[in-house]
Amino acid sequence: MAEGKVAWVTGAARGIGLATAKRFLADGWSVALLDIDAPNLARTEAMLADPARVLALPGDVSDPSAAAAAVDAIRARFGRLDALVNNAGIASFGPIMETTLETWQRTLAVNLTGPFLTAQAAVPLMAEGEGGAIVNIASISGLRASTLRVAYGTSKAGVIHLTKQQAAEYAAFGVRANCVAPGPVDTAMAKAVHTPEIRADYHDAMPLNRYGLESELAAAICWLAGPEASYVTGQCLAVDGGFESTGIGLATLRGQRRNR
Repeated sequence: MAEGKVAWVTGAARGIGLATAKRFLADGWSVALLDIDAPNLARTEAMLADPARVLALPGDVSDPSAAAAAVDAIRARFGRLDALVNNAGIASFGPIMETTLETWQRTLAVNLTGPFLTAQAAVPLMAEGEGGAIVNIASISGLRASTLRVAYGTSKAGVIHLTKQQAAEYAAFGVRANCVAPGPVDTAMAKAVHTPEIRADYHDAMPLNRYGLESELAAAICWLAGPEASYVTGQCLAVDGGFESTGIGLATLRGQRRNR
């Protein structure tokens, strides 16, 4: 338990961000939730039904003034900040030759510039207390290339390196920085865009042979944010069922085993 600690989770109105907020609350933290989708954020705040420990903050992480305003609100409400989870992100899919400059710039603005801005705003408040932790949400797409995600994958590769830079420099403020790289997770977005054929392809490439759960990502995120990971910084943890670590041949191997 971490009674009295405060986390700031971006992209918290649904999905992995919401699962992470719930995990923090279950562990005794208070949580500030930031999301660009104000109506959905309001519904999430009402659903959590814990006004003493939940602060909803509508805002766009790519806007420096929104990041600064969020930290001011967290300071006014809770007086401290112990963890920042940079989960807000957008996915864009399409061939390189059909990716517009607008799509490229917006994807990098949210997925990469956002974590840069929120951390800059958050670290001074963390440093006023006992220090803290940043957990950036990257992606397996930032570790290995695949088709149709040039903007998304490049932005997430940047997040992984940004995390290392933050770990190197923010240690002087008592702040650790790590990132989590999810593989396929059963989020609403995945359910909307992953056809049965795509899901089968993922299963064929993962030793654990299934999609992850939002709660499993939240467990890893909250561990990195918490005191049990106090000597861990500058790391990228793939939470992906073994997808990133494994090459071809799993489906064939499974077939051979079934036929024995």
